[in-house]
Amino acid sequence: MHKPPYVGAPDPELRTSPIVESVAEESTEEILPEREEYPVCYFNNVAYKDGAYVCSGSGELLRCEKGVWVQAGSCDPDNP
Repeated sequence: MHKPPYVGAPDPELRTSPIVESVAEESTEEILPEREEYPVCYFNNVAYKDGAYVCSGSGELLRCEKGVWVQAGSCDPDNP
């Protein structure tokens, strides 16, 4: 199985897309009310394609969904 890249913690001085617990159309519209559907998410100035997974500094598995990072579980294989 392919392990997602470890991206560390978000740097407030670098571009990082919003991170949400779960995604629903209403919630993404509240986060980015005038956004278009983005084909990428950013994490510390690095672009990731829609559908990509990364492991954040806190051990969270994040999935890129239309320009927003969605929490998708844990990166710890023993504690998914």
